[in-house]
Amino acid sequence: MFSAALLLGVNASAQTTDTTERPAAGQATAQNDPAAALQLKRDSTRSELEALSKTITLSNDRAAELQASIVDLEKTSESLRSAIVTSADKRKALEQQIVDGEEKLTTLRIKEDAVHRSLRARRGVLAEVLAALQRMGRNPPPALLVTPEDALGSVRSAILLGAVVPGIRHETENLAADLQALSGVRKEITAQKQTLGEDMASRLEEERRMNMLIAEKQKLKQRSTTELASERRKAEQLASQATSLEGLIGSIETQIASVRDAAEAARIEEENRRQMSEAQREEARELAKSTTPDKNRIAPAYAFSDLQKKLALPVAGSILRHFGDADGTGHSLQGMMLETNAGALVTAPSDGWIVFAGTFRSYGQMIILNPGDGYHVVLSGLESVSVQQGQFVVAGEPLGTMGNKRVASAAALALETERPTLYIEFRKDGKPVDSRPWWTAADTGKARNDS
Repeated sequence: MFSAALLLGVNASAQTTDTTERPAAGQATAQNDPAAALQLKRDSTRSELEALSKTITLSNDRAAELQASIVDLEKTSESLRSAIVTSADKRKALEQQIVDGEEKLTTLRIKEDAVHRSLRARRGVLAEVLAALQRMGRNPPPALLVTPEDALGSVRSAILLGAVVPGIRHETENLAADLQALSGVRKEITAQKQTLGEDMASRLEEERRMNMLIAEKQKLKQRSTTELASERRKAEQLASQATSLEGLIGSIETQIASVRDAAEAARIEEENRRQMSEAQREEARELAKSTTPDKNRIAPAYAFSDLQKKLALPVAGSILRHFGDADGTGHSLQGMMLETNAGALVTAPSDGWIVFAGTFRSYGQMIILNPGDGYHVVLSGLESVSVQQGQFVVAGEPLGTMGNKRVASAAALALETERPTLYIEFRKDGKPVDSRPWWTAADTGKARNDS
């Protein structure tokens, strides 16, 4: 009635649950708190993936192929910028796949734990099933044709067995279903880890390619090293003196020549748009929707106020806090917080001029972008930046990368993560505004602490 393989599966499963399901002290606490249990499982998965990432390297042959592809590329500002934006878009997509894959792996681990708990909860019943089957094997019913005097005992045994077997069958079927589910989950976990490994390898390759492209583009810069160094020192001095973002933006846009020129260019663009008729503006919007903007443009392709529901988040990750949420210090957040992976790429959410790129107070490396229309976009919490003040960037162009942990200002907030966090703030005429209307529908989900 019941196969030997199933009985072996029962014993193997019982042994597995004995060895894997005995919780440690910290896990016992987490089991009573679903949020803590989920975070514990996320941390475990993350540690596993970090260990996996350290084993992934780029082969010498593949590195040589990448170098050859860069050498063959036409060395013009337009072609390099286009290649960089394309590479950055691919790298961000891979990083988002890794983030999504990590969450999926965490979910699979939780399902695996649930199956283990189900098996453990029925351990007593399963022991009774095994004992009954063993007794039936040792004491088979008598042959009635040989010893008919045992007929009454046989009938009584048959009646008892008829009452017990359906229950045994039900429990055994449940057990078989759990074992099959456990096997399926483990296969999914193996497949997901393989996929994540491939994504990590592709991301490493794309990172190397993008760095090569950026290095080539740096060679084409016209401005002198002395001028750049002088402006950087001046910006650092202004940042050390500023007490607020508004003060920093105002001082830099009046005292740094390249940024002042960029701000003037933004004002000219706005004035040109204001002088257009509504029909002309509508025609420009339709033209923008139907054509790909020139990658070599020197001014925003679109008015920033027309970009609502059009912008992609500047980094792959998950939203921790939205504008207006409590920040854990008794105040409301004036921007949004995103949790990212270590070393994640940060790109420009829109066209614009770089107002500031450097360290500001305890915010880590910070970038302030002027996209026009009286707006500024603030991105802080980076570890490194790859742009300079006054530079014009297009949407999707790399700005910098995240570090390995939270910066000091983010660490002061009551967040449920120790991972890198990017702070994003939109400002209109110097005042913070909610950025949610600008992000695409795919990017504006619930904050993770809402779940």
